[in-house]
Amino acid sequence: MKTVNPKGGLMNLKPLFEPKTMAVIGISATNDRHPANVVFAKNNHRYPVEVFAVNPKGGKLHAETIYPRVADIPKKMDLAVIATRAELVPDVMAECIGAGVKSAAVISGGFTEGGRKDLQDRMVDMAREARFPFIGPNCLGVYVPLKVDTFFLPIERMIKPDAGGVTFVSQSGGILVDHMIKFAQQGVGMAKAVSIGNKAFIKEKELLAYLARDPATKVIAYYIEGFGEGEGRDFVIAANACAKPVILMKSGKTAAGNRAVSSHTASLAGDYASFAAAVAQHNIIEAANELELVSFCEVLSSYTKPIEGRIGIITGSGGHGAMAVDACSLAGLTVPELSEPTKTEIKNNLAESVRTIAALGNPADLTGSAVDDDFVACARVMGASPEVDCVMVLLLPYIPGISLDIGVKLSSVSRQFNKPFVAYVPHVEKYNMLIEGFELNGIPVSSSIEGAVLMAKALARRQPC
Repeated sequence: MKTVNPKGGLMNLKPLFEPKTMAVIGISATNDRHPANVVFAKNNHRYPVEVFAVNPKGGKLHAETIYPRVADIPKKMDLAVIATRAELVPDVMAECIGAGVKSAAVISGGFTEGGRKDLQDRMVDMAREARFPFIGPNCLGVYVPLKVDTFFLPIERMIKPDAGGVTFVSQSGGILVDHMIKFAQQGVGMAKAVSIGNKAFIKEKELLAYLARDPATKVIAYYIEGFGEGEGRDFVIAANACAKPVILMKSGKTAAGNRAVSSHTASLAGDYASFAAAVAQHNIIEAANELELVSFCEVLSSYTKPIEGRIGIITGSGGHGAMAVDACSLAGLTVPELSEPTKTEIKNNLAESVRTIAALGNPADLTGSAVDDDFVACARVMGASPEVDCVMVLLLPYIPGISLDIGVKLSSVSRQFNKPFVAYVPHVEKYNMLIEGFELNGIPVSSSIEGAVLMAKALARRQPC
């Protein structure tokens, strides 16, 4: 799969994400905690990529050969991970290009963000001339489940989500790793995690072109600190043409944030108000904060069709229902009053013991006396009703009549009527099996009512492809 070169032509990004061979440059023969050594050990033991160690001094890394130069490796390299001092990187990149390496991740820092724009410019000039795709510098590189991990973080300290459909591209490595934890906690699967740091050459737009055609990626999410001149406009236009949902979380919204962004990755945050207005007019869903980003990613990786924003709420607690209605209203969603025939149909399908005490408006409060069959019966009526286009289930696992199979049962209703369901379940270890019953069967689950509402909000903001 290829993507457009920033200066024309095509570049092949597949070796960056699916390398069969990889050189790690900057290996230490004495320090196993050196970033290069961490990357080497991690991939050598856990991923199906053949890894080679490189250091000009040569020697041995435990039982492995350290090659003085990339050109000395007896195989062609798909990917080079460069972890040397900044002043050495341009020469190392020149060696990689000369040796026929197909891509690079430059994890070294100390370039434009550290006042050495000259070094970064040299790298970009030679990469442009050679059509050599690299990400960074000042980044973690890429993580692709079951394929490759160039993050220089010890394996025992990382929490990784299961494989899934979300690709997250981030200027900040810390933000990226933090959200991998959040995704894992929320049950959001990842296709790829991409840290681009200073994004000197391969930028958001080039990655979007690749990811738009990547079969593993269903949702494309970005954390962006700033754009160079003209980059923001080009990115928005490209995102608008993308058939996949594009989610964006941006920092540098304030004057103080602008200063922090500049010192981090030397980005130009620009006029946020103008950028936000442009985003709102195109096929981009802006996440205001981390909760929105995770919620949006979760639901959009489960459902592809947009909704009008009419929510039917099923609950076992009137208080939870009232909170959900307030949250829906604040999010721009509607909780319509159900017609009398619809309310009557719900009532007639409930157990007699519940029928007499349930409050059957919208929300439909089935009370703490409800069992699985009552939730399913109510869900069937709302699923079939044209009065709502998304069903929100506020499930309280401590209700005695609720079983661990409730998620499976409700997912069957969602599929039957081709209508999105979202759920709220408190996320504690005791309820994990119940939560998995939802998530493994395609219903996204939030740990908060607000999160469940945000999922519905994302579906309402999703534009038809």
